[in-house]
Amino acid sequence: GRYEEALVQFEKSKDTDFQALYQLGVMHYDGLGTKKDPEKGVEYMKKILNSDSPGARHLKFAAAYNLGRAHYEGFGVKRSTEEAERLWLIAADHGNPKASVKAQSTLGMLYSMPDLKDLKKAFFWHSEACGNGSLESQGALGVMYLYGQGVRQNTKAALECLKAAARRGNIYAQGHLVEYYYNRKFFSTAAAIAQSCMLVLHILLFPKACLLDPDVASDLELKANLGRI
Repeated sequence: GRYEEALVQFEKSKDTDFQALYQLGVMHYDGLGTKKDPEKGVEYMKKILNSDSPGARHLKFAAAYNLGRAHYEGFGVKRSTEEAERLWLIAADHGNPKASVKAQSTLGMLYSMPDLKDLKKAFFWHSEACGNGSLESQGALGVMYLYGQGVRQNTKAALECLKAAARRGNIYAQGHLVEYYYNRKFFSTAAAIAQSCMLVLHILLFPKACLLDPDVASDLELKANLGRI
């Protein structure tokens, strides 16, 4: 297949081409075109992150994000939430739009979880990621504004974020909008949103996603960010 062919080509140039080395790291970690070898994937990402070569510079943020993911999952390396946090902070680079927006959004999810819960930090990182185009963080910001988590409660801002994220296909935003209008007895509005977003299908397939609990939503979105669901 194409993955197998790509693997051969990347192997030929990995010693002189950091982009090839990066692609090989991803392929070994996720088992694309080859047997899963997360240790090798981690090894290649570390080479990129620790390199002083100008050719590796544009890949460092992505490599740091992937290494953070490996530490968070304990896949190919010892599991450590603290090390994952450290690496994601490197990848997020203070909200730099040219850094890893996925790391910025993931930090927002991470700081919403019980182990490292700090909702002000969560709000900061979701704001940075949303400003850089993250759909996941746009929905998360809506939830935080709606419930006053890490920020003063602001229904207007919440609905703006949730509606924008829902239009872009964010299921959590869609679910919270349905709940918001349903609880206020705007049943036709709630039904219209559910129908237009095919939320009924999601409820049948992913019941946990529709519990509409902020902590559950944060956990599910973090897993989605990491490709675990």
